[in-house]
Amino acid sequence: MKVPAPGGALVSPVEVTAATVQRGDIIQLGGRACRVRDLFQLRHGAKQLVFESGELLAIHARTRLTALRLLRRR
Repeated sequence: MKVPAPGGALVSPVEVTAATVQRGDIIQLGGRACRVRDLFQLRHGAKQLVFESGELLAIHARTRLTALRLLRRR
């Protein structure tokens, strides 16, 4: 399901892994929506996510999460 966002963009839920997560993705953790500010490659395909709040989350290469992704109209 795609939901209109302000500015003519669409927000769509997507399944992300360490290989597909992107800056700007919004991941819900513990009932809070956290936006990915930065990410770093770790060993064995894992990634460390840095959220705008400053919190960190390391995800394994096979971890699957649902995120909201801003899709820009062209």
